[in-house]
Amino acid sequence: MVNTSAQRIEEIRESQSRFFATGATRDYKFRINRLKELQQALSQWEQPLCEALWNDLHKSREEAVMTEFSIVSGEIKKHIGNLHKWMKRRKVHTPLKMFPSRSYIINEPLGNTLIISPWNYPVQLILNPLVGAISAGCTAMLKPSPYVPSVSSVIEEMISKTFAPEYIAVVQGNSDTNKHLLAQRFDLIFFTGSPTLGRTVMEAAAKNLTPVILELGGKSPCIVDKNADADIAARRIVWGKTLNAGQTCIAPDYLLIHASKKEEFIKAFKNELINLHGDDISKSRHYARMVNDKAYKRVTGYMKDGDILLGGKCDASERFIEPTLLENTAPDSLVMQEEIFGPLLPLITFKETGEALKFINEREKPLALYYFGETNNGFNVLRHTASGGACINDTIMHIANDNLPFGGVGFSGMGRYHGHDSFCAFSYRRSVVVSSTLFDIPFRYMPYKMFAFIKRFL
Repeated sequence: MVNTSAQRIEEIRESQSRFFATGATRDYKFRINRLKELQQALSQWEQPLCEALWNDLHKSREEAVMTEFSIVSGEIKKHIGNLHKWMKRRKVHTPLKMFPSRSYIINEPLGNTLIISPWNYPVQLILNPLVGAISAGCTAMLKPSPYVPSVSSVIEEMISKTFAPEYIAVVQGNSDTNKHLLAQRFDLIFFTGSPTLGRTVMEAAAKNLTPVILELGGKSPCIVDKNADADIAARRIVWGKTLNAGQTCIAPDYLLIHASKKEEFIKAFKNELINLHGDDISKSRHYARMVNDKAYKRVTGYMKDGDILLGGKCDASERFIEPTLLENTAPDSLVMQEEIFGPLLPLITFKETGEALKFINEREKPLALYYFGETNNGFNVLRHTASGGACINDTIMHIANDNLPFGGVGFSGMGRYHGHDSFCAFSYRRSVVVSSTLFDIPFRYMPYKMFAFIKRFL
């Protein structure tokens, strides 16, 4: 894939800046019509995008619809149905000391935005933020990942045939393109990727005092407590871990399991793998592959950090890695320090829930946390931990509800989006006070007459 030239990037940024200055994107009808055009484009380009997802990731059409298209489509519908309400100025209480003024909050578009997306969900994670940008009245420059060239190429063609480049445009390339993009001045940078690259984005943005939304990752723990239903826990953990072959930012990254449940869970895990993917998962149409050789080597390299309980088969020629349970992994080993982003699941036993909480809290705050057991115990675990999102007796599903904000905390990111939060992510809240001209209260002016009396109201 050819890098977009530095000159072309600057031309697009300047044209988008001029277009935003015209005020066209602020109009309600303009935004609604653009959202409808995106919805139509998503439908028209679904088949080419599905083929591209299969080429790049071996992702089945069913999984693509469920984890990519349906989420974006639902997001667009949410914004179309609520945009008028979200755009309305909101009156807020004005204290007596400001009588007879009135106070309002107006949501204004931030302006020219940059959206940098990753490769693991290359449709959802570039178009979902775009919905927020359109809804809020911004322009957008989109930068897809070079690691999924088929998808990135189709995304570029889809966007170029749907929107004018001075409004929404796609640029392509590797880290050199990213460096030039981050050197430009934007009004918001929306980045989804690793914490390591997140630091680079934040450092570059600081030079222009550009606000950032960082959707990162981390090691999301999964607790299976002594009162958990082992069969249900295994089924939902297998599903969450084998989606996209574990290349999901909110996939369960390691398993903390009560010692009394270990053997029962391992047996259930093996059975559920067969139920979901058949006797030979390498032949499953619904099991993805590592995105490239580098990812394959990195993930298979983690296998030496523990003892294989289940799985472990690999095929470099297909970048295939069998879902694998590991035990006896040292806390300071690479598999327990780095986000796995693959189908390996280290298993660690505990005897008391407090041990699991201590283990989690000694590490960086994760993007997600999963608990299997009694609901009240789950909420107690959440009260004593931190994570961007969480599920009790499930995995992954908190991302499916567009009424829930999605994002990280601390090391796993900053900022939220999905639904109304996407609109807010690309907007800023403007404070407005409207004062009457019919009369003027003299007490606020120098030389502050009757100050002792007025002080009571301040």
